[in-house]
Amino acid sequence: MDSYKSAGVDVEAADKYVGTIAEAVTSSWGVNVVGGFGGFAAGITLPPGFRNPVLMMSTDGVGTKLEIARLMNDYSSVGADLVAMCVDDLAAVGARAIAFTDYIAVGRLDPSRERTIVESVAQACASINCALLGGETAEHPGIVETHHVDLAGAALGIVEAGMEITGDDIRPGDHIIGIASPNVRSNGFSLIRKVVDDLGETFPGTNRPIGNVLLEPSVIYTPAVLALAEAELATGFAHVTGGGLPGNAGRPLPAGLGALIDTTTWRPPEVFGWLAERGGISNENMFRTFNMGVGFVVITRPDRATTVYDALSEYGHSAYGIGTIAETSERVQLF
Repeated sequence: MDSYKSAGVDVEAADKYVGTIAEAVTSSWGVNVVGGFGGFAAGITLPPGFRNPVLMMSTDGVGTKLEIARLMNDYSSVGADLVAMCVDDLAAVGARAIAFTDYIAVGRLDPSRERTIVESVAQACASINCALLGGETAEHPGIVETHHVDLAGAALGIVEAGMEITGDDIRPGDHIIGIASPNVRSNGFSLIRKVVDDLGETFPGTNRPIGNVLLEPSVIYTPAVLALAEAELATGFAHVTGGGLPGNAGRPLPAGLGALIDTTTWRPPEVFGWLAERGGISNENMFRTFNMGVGFVVITRPDRATTVYDALSEYGHSAYGIGTIAETSERVQLF
């Protein structure tokens, strides 16, 4: 064993693969991108109109949903999952994502698979006018199993100083609105993989395999959420990811305030009921693991609620009034 290739890393194949993703990556670029594809780094100029811009960053991954993608041999939606996890975190504080990078770790390079992943990331970035500036695809033979892949990303966002959504303006009596999530998104898959033993099983009431239902791409809430922020319609936001509503709805709240959430005000998508029944999962654990049909939370003054609903509808989102803010020591109460 006297070469990098014999150790499991094929540099020539990697170079060829890089050439195949150039078009996908640069398709997300605008005139504000500085640098060229294939360099050591690329940059981006700040959008005009900011007097005192604040740069914010977030990072996340797709988690073990990638194992479902591997078993179904379908990586076409994982880019939306990755981008949503990062840019919606930025939107939760009022920041608009302007640049993104990804990182793919594999046991052995599969150019077709990796190209599909990068194309899906680029497509998701382009849908929100965020430039995919670059990334890294790394072979880790002997560390990552041969046919496995891990995926992570980081997003750079910008917000005008003083316009951040910090939650400091939240008051008792504020209205809590849940923006619908039609699917699981990319949280809770370590539990899902314990529950689902046959991804080819037909999901009830459809002709689709459960694996395809689970791989539905995450909704990206950023455009609608930023429109609410710019119109100063929200006092707080919460991105509902790992930990569900109990773990996220209370994060923007000032001390002494809690979110009272009435879980009877919306009907979770059928996939959640199927998972609960199949796995014998309690309602409490379902809510602590999954979004249960609410992917993002908007907190607003009661007299602005109708305007918020109308604005969300314009962006194609269904939304529900799910509760209120009250003075309490318990951050989130579900009833």
